[in-house]
Amino acid sequence: MSNEILVQATHVKKWFPIKKWFFEKQNYVKAVDDVSLTLYRGETLGIVGESGCGKSTLARTLLRLIEPTDGEITYDGKDLIAMKGKELRGLRKRMQIVFQDPYSSLHPRMKIGQIIAEPMLISKLKKTKAECMPRIYELLDMVGLDKTYVDRYPHEFSGGQRQRIVIARALATNPELMICDEPVSALDVSVRAQVLNLLEELQEKLNLTYMFISHDLSVVEHLCDRVAIMYLGQLMEIGTVDQIYENAKHPYTQALLSAIPKVGQHDSSGRILLEGDIPSPANPPSGCRFRTRCRFATAACAEKPAAVEVEPGHFVTCHLICDGVDEKEA
Repeated sequence: MSNEILVQATHVKKWFPIKKWFFEKQNYVKAVDDVSLTLYRGETLGIVGESGCGKSTLARTLLRLIEPTDGEITYDGKDLIAMKGKELRGLRKRMQIVFQDPYSSLHPRMKIGQIIAEPMLISKLKKTKAECMPRIYELLDMVGLDKTYVDRYPHEFSGGQRQRIVIARALATNPELMICDEPVSALDVSVRAQVLNLLEELQEKLNLTYMFISHDLSVVEHLCDRVAIMYLGQLMEIGTVDQIYENAKHPYTQALLSAIPKVGQHDSSGRILLEGDIPSPANPPSGCRFRTRCRFATAACAEKPAAVEVEPGHFVTCHLICDGVDEKEA
């Protein structure tokens, strides 16, 4: 990992309008609400949080697969939001995404060779499928598949093999950034380690930068350099793997980490249980988004806390940190 910034997001928002009746005030689902983060070249940044917290929406917004409602996004120092037409199309081949479900990510009526060739043809790296063939064979070998698979269809492959094909397609344009949106959650446990090891090997070989979205905290600890914790559209805490897993400061992060199964632990002692349900992103709590479920919430939490750097590179959005109080001692 280097200190060179590849992606910089500043106060990014993505709000989805809710259908309203005449004379009603327009309301929004605040899927991503004021998120700022930095992605360094060559690193793996993990994005962790409960379902519906905005992880996938954030990823798609950073790629401009969906347009942000507000905020700034720069890619390699260039304003990504201001890009249009030819300039944006030229940048797209440098950014790719691996989706969660390999069964719905591949066109069922296209052969594997066509699927992998398509991004090369669209980005005009190659003019014909015949020109693509040497690169297709190279990519299949790179992800551990036989080159004879080019004339087969997706339904002829297992889930793990399909995800390898998805990865090969993502690599077809020689990207710098790959966003992996829960790439192993739909796979059998026995296959997950193989795909994760493949991602690590490809990163080392091709100098890739990853944003890795996952529910599995053990996988994130193994694969990532830094971790960002999201809750209800906002970042709660961000830091290196060691900082988050050994010195978590935010009550939400501590609750997530307490749920990781430990070898030899046969009871739920030490588990931090969160009370209540996740609030609706259409009507989130004022101030700290987590305050309605936080065991340390005070009246001050009705005001939005600022992100505080508690140690180099370790940021926490919490009033208890602002006031110099460690939650473990509260």
